[in-house]
Amino acid sequence: MTLETLAAIWFLLWAVLWTVYFMTDGYTLGTGMLTPLVTKNKAERKQMQEVIGPFWGGNEVWLITAGGATFAAFSNVYAKMFSSLYEALILLLACLFFRAIALELMHKDDNPKWQNFCKWCFGICSLLIAILLGVAFSNFYLGLDLGPNGYEGNFFSLLGMYPILGGVLFALFFLASGALWVQLKAEGEICKRSQSYAKVATVATLAISAIYLVATFNAAPVMPTNYNNYPILYAVPVLVLVFGILAVLFTFKKKIGYAFTMVCLQIASFSAFGFIGMFPNMLISRIDPEAYSLTIYNSANSETTLMIMLIVALIFVPIVIAYQIWAYVLFRRKVTKENATGY
Repeated sequence: MTLETLAAIWFLLWAVLWTVYFMTDGYTLGTGMLTPLVTKNKAERKQMQEVIGPFWGGNEVWLITAGGATFAAFSNVYAKMFSSLYEALILLLACLFFRAIALELMHKDDNPKWQNFCKWCFGICSLLIAILLGVAFSNFYLGLDLGPNGYEGNFFSLLGMYPILGGVLFALFFLASGALWVQLKAEGEICKRSQSYAKVATVATLAISAIYLVATFNAAPVMPTNYNNYPILYAVPVLVLVFGILAVLFTFKKKIGYAFTMVCLQIASFSAFGFIGMFPNMLISRIDPEAYSLTIYNSANSETTLMIMLIVALIFVPIVIAYQIWAYVLFRRKVTKENATGY
């Protein structure tokens, strides 16, 4: 295979890794957001811990893999991304760190103040992670201030109205996913309390998705190019709205399994919408897209590197998927206050 073909394959794999991460860790982040809102005592907090306990660490492997694939396949993009988004990524890492500490250590001390702190730390960090991811990817779609001297903006350059709208949308996606997941995996009062959040979140997600899609085609100059060149691709943003409508209908009809599936498909189609619009760009320059944007072609590593990585990915990614499927089968029982042991 040629270097161009391998670069295109790795862009596709890169997009798939991010999409799987959004779908899997999305519901665990949503569960984290809900924890301080729907739990009233230690037993219910343990129940929420166990709802995601066997899965959340494995789900975050996809984030690590997406980052590793960026470094190994498109190292120039990795370098520019971390220098351009340094403050935002440090904040993201801090939230990931404190989220894990809060989840794992919440009940290691019986002091109510410590448990309350951990509960809110878990919820707030989960919310911030969702918002930061939405802001980051919205800036990828919109473009960064990349010029002859590299990134010429600052942290506050990333916080325009469009990126903030993206952060809100990601938070709503994950909140809807988490509220439905809790109802799938748990029994009791936390499920009843999660129902109202699921209804509000699915409706809000549908509304904000529609606004965001229109805003993207108007605010991000590069994004419409592939869609205009191949009009059939407009089916993808339409699917985002179709899955969103179905998620709302199933949520209100209390068909939770179908609703959760529709939210996952909505996230997947939304992710596809973004990556299709970006291709073949990876970091778009707002200063001069032609001169300073990083694409899969001017950022790809060597043909040998990409081929070796592809072989490794074809061997080990199916193993990871099989392991995660096994985990979901093994821990398929519902969690009640009586059988929840927490951490």
